[in-house]
Order: sequence, then structure tokens, then C-alpha cells
Amino acid sequence: MAENNILSKLNDLEARFQEVALLITDPAVIADMKRFVKLNKEYRELEEIMNARKRYITLLQTQSDAKELLANESDSELREMAREELDHCSAAIPALEEEIKLLLIPGDPQDDRNAILEIRSGTGGDEAAIFAGDLYRMYTKYCETKGWRMEVSSCSEGTSGGFKEIICTVTGEKVYGTLKYESGVHRVQRVPATETQGRVHTSAASVAVLPEAEPFDVEITESAIKWDTFRSSGAGGQNVNKVESGVRLRYPWLNPETGKVEEILIECTETRDQPKNKERALARLRTLIYDREHQRYADDIASKRKSMVSTGDRSAKIRTYNYPQGRITDHRINYTIYNLQAFMNGDIQDCIDHLIVAENTERMKENEL
Repeated sequence: MAENNILSKLNDLEARFQEVALLITDPAVIADMKRFVKLNKEYRELEEIMNARKRYITLLQTQSDAKELLANESDSELREMAREELDHCSAAIPALEEEIKLLLIPGDPQDDRNAILEIRSGTGGDEAAIFAGDLYRMYTKYCETKGWRMEVSSCSEGTSGGFKEIICTVTGEKVYGTLKYESGVHRVQRVPATETQGRVHTSAASVAVLPEAEPFDVEITESAIKWDTFRSSGAGGQNVNKVESGVRLRYPWLNPETGKVEEILIECTETRDQPKNKERALARLRTLIYDREHQRYADDIASKRKSMVSTGDRSAKIRTYNYPQGRITDHRINYTIYNLQAFMNGDIQDCIDHLIVAENTERMKENEL
């Protein structure tokens, strides 16, 4: 029985909810910030599930009482009330079951984090850089609609416009959990501005969305960091060009897979304030190491899951932007729409919603719900 299966899973979680409720009041746990934050997040998630459990049990009991009343009661008014209750429960229970199924899917622990958004031009030369710039503008517009803050950490401009590479930090509510579906290769088909014969060219840009690491996620030996400062180039006034506000960070990182030490190089020229640039370079270092160390976990999940919606495979071609047809196609879920202009102006939520539904469907199958 589906109802018994769901109720059984809910009942199994009740003991854990009570345990976590006690743990977050324990002084020893409170003193361990990393554990305390993790348990608080688990408590909030379990609390939502327990509230749904109460509503579910109430509906099941009301349905059972109404059926019993109809079977044994002869009074017409009471029978009519029972029928109304039964109709209400018959409609409410399936809807609540679907809600509970989604709540029971183990969430990605990274979803609530801020994100590092990296866009790089791929095949296609100058046109690829221009397309990378178009993608950056698209995400900028989208972040504005979400009320998220987007800050550029570093960028390398293309010779004919756009960017060879641009790296941004995006902060807000559930940023990574939303933008993670954008990781992969984006392909554009259109006539480049430099094309004299009117031929359609195909170019590409890659997008990587990384969960931003918290300070306590990654242990960094700050004494091992080598810092350089330099003058930022380009526009920005006399201060930017004359003061060494740009920072360059070098850090020796031990690769756990190869056992070899690799040097990580990060530059940050975002602000005219050198201490702020150092702070942001450190944040990027934490995120980069966190991402590398957790990529093996993501690869393991990807190998077990049939869905290619958000497995973290950044080399997979995920979407085509066809300008002559005004068409957007997401190849992971065979999603096609013909509102390219609106899409490039940041209207991408519908596509993301379809990707979320597709992944949740796969994950419900995995959890036998």
C-alpha cells in the first residue's frame, strides 16, 4: 500500500527528529560550530516533514472515521457530513502524498549555498567569446529577477567583445540549488557579426556552477599561501592603474587522488581595496578546493544515477541556442521553446523548473516512492 509505505517512512524519521531536537540544545554540540550548523539544517528539514506527517495522520484518521460513519450511521445529516469529509480527504490525501514524496527525497546538502559562476568561451574564436558575454548578461538579468547579488571576481575580455572567461560570485537564497542545472556546454547557432557571407556558425561556451565553500568546510594552511600584488589593468581611473590593488594567490594543494602537490593560482582584481580582494581570493580558494575534493562524490552519484539533469558533468552539451529559428533546446529533457529573445533576457525559470521536476522524478524512483 502506498499510504502505508509513506507513513512507515515518516514514522521512521520521527525518532531521528526527536534525537536532533535534543542534540541542538547540547552545549558540547553548540561549541562545535560545524556540527551545530549541520544539525540545525537537518532539524529544519525534519520539522517540515514532521508537520506534514501530522497533517497526513489527521487526514487518514478523518477518512477512516467518515467511512465508518457511513457504514454504521442511519441519520441522513450525519451521513451527509461524513460524505463531505470523505470527499475532502479523497482529494487532499493524494495531493499531500505528492508533497511528502518530495520532502522525503534526500536533498543535496549544497543546495542552500551561494555559488561561484564561471563562464568560458569554447570553440568558435571571437564569436564564442561574444556568446560567453551573452550568457553572462542572461544570468545577470536572471539574478536580478531573483533578487540575488552578482559580483565579478575576475574576467578576461574577448578581442571583439564578450569574455574569454568571467568568474562571478552569486549570493542569495538557494542559489546553488537553482543554478547548478546550468553547468555544462552551451552551444549557439547563428550568423556572427564578422561573417560576410551570411553563413550560420556553431560556437560554444562552458558554464560551471560551484557551491561556495564555508570557512569551516575546508582547512587551509594560510602560512603556505604566497601572495603577490599587482596593478590592475584596463578602465577604472588613476587609482586602479597606479595602486597595487590586484592580488595573486598561490597555494600548494595535495591532490588526494594522485598524492602529488599541485599549485593553485587565483587572481582577484574585483575592487580597488587590496584587503577585500585578498578576502575574495581566499573565498575562491576555499570553493575551488571544496569542489575538487567533493567532485569524486559527485562522480559517484552520477555513475549511479541515470538522470543527466544535474550530475555535475561539465563536459556534456546541455543546451542549444538557435538564433535563425528563435529556438532554445535543452537536450537533457528534450525541452524546446521558441522565445529565444526573452530567454536571453533572463527568462530562464521555466526551463529550470522543468529540469527540477525531471530530477525529482528520477530521485523518487530511486527512493521507491
